[in-house]
Amino acid sequence: MSPLPHASPPSAPKDIQFREFVLLCACLMAMNALSIDPMLPALPDIGRDLAIPHPNDRQLIISVYFLGLGFGSLLFGVLSDRFGRKAVLGGAMALFIVSSIACASAHSFAMLLAGRASAGFFAGASRVITVGIVRDRFKGDAMARVMSLIFAVFMLIPVMAPSFGSAILLIAPWRWIFWALVILASLILIWMMARLPETLKPENRMRITPGALLQTVGLVIRTRSSIGYMLASGVVMGGLIGFILSIQQIFFDVFDAQAIFPLGFAVIAGSMGIGSLINSRLVSRFGARRMSQSALIAFILIAAVHLAVILAGMETLITFMVLQAMTMMTVSFTASNFSAISMEPFHKGAGVASSFQAFLTTALSSALGSIVGRAFDGTTLPFTIGLLVFGVGSFLIVIWAERGKLFTRPNHGAMREAEVDFH
Repeated sequence: MSPLPHASPPSAPKDIQFREFVLLCACLMAMNALSIDPMLPALPDIGRDLAIPHPNDRQLIISVYFLGLGFGSLLFGVLSDRFGRKAVLGGAMALFIVSSIACASAHSFAMLLAGRASAGFFAGASRVITVGIVRDRFKGDAMARVMSLIFAVFMLIPVMAPSFGSAILLIAPWRWIFWALVILASLILIWMMARLPETLKPENRMRITPGALLQTVGLVIRTRSSIGYMLASGVVMGGLIGFILSIQQIFFDVFDAQAIFPLGFAVIAGSMGIGSLINSRLVSRFGARRMSQSALIAFILIAAVHLAVILAGMETLITFMVLQAMTMMTVSFTASNFSAISMEPFHKGAGVASSFQAFLTTALSSALGSIVGRAFDGTTLPFTIGLLVFGVGSFLIVIWAERGKLFTRPNHGAMREAEVDFH
């Protein structure tokens, strides 16, 4: 990507301002948060209404969504590399809306799970294609900074989502959460189709052939930093999935704090937004590797402290919220930076690489997070042990990916590009 003059907006496609570009990308990525977080306070109501026998089985409403998301992520980036970002994303969002209507109309647990898996599948497009759109414009630390800004805006959604879901439950049945999602997704689709230009250059379009796909996936697998950071991201994000699956039961069953669940969730999720904003300000100076590796070490240390607090019998709602807010803040530093590092080598074929990245990280984090969720035993111990194990595992993978050389900044060209693009 060639340096751009200071006088022109360097950080957005033509015909759309940078701030609107960031906000729109954040809303596109927030489709998944809108599909998950408002459901959390409604899980007990859904369980009663659809006669779900075991409380842990309610987690399947979230888990099957992630399962669909993983498989959808594998497909839509590939299609967007061939047919363009905008058309594929628009079609997938329309089918996501249809799937959400099916969820709102479901009259059995099986029908709801089918609708949720379908919605997750089509929502995979909003995740991977948005990353591809950003990669069309940026690379290296510049991409990490833009992704951090997107995550900072995006995190406003999970902060407010449980309160949004709880507010709907005060005046309407749980099905109206899905109807609200249909309305919001429709508005985002209209906005995207009206304002977002096509960002994939014609010369970067790829033919969809087994050889081309295998060539790009093979390059990902052979590129040590790419596959390493994808795996490391999937492992550490397993803690985030475990958090999402367990948090409603932790607040309701462990601490008997149903009344403050939306506020507590907002505090914890809000720390991720703050972390993303801080990262966006510092990553150009220190580099994505230094920021993310330092955050991963902090993640491990905080999880170890939390485990010690639990084993000492000192766990309270306050200690849980404070330590989880600190933990989730470190996750925000790893998420955008790991993604940017793993995508560094790809300009042509960014959609395929993004699809493979999203599939691998989602499949791995969903599997690990589900183990944590299903292990819920009425305490916070299984969840916290999972965080510590995932953090250590992710750190060991990063060491392997970097051949033991941490806190380096090998991508000096991307650093200079970031300075040109944003100053």
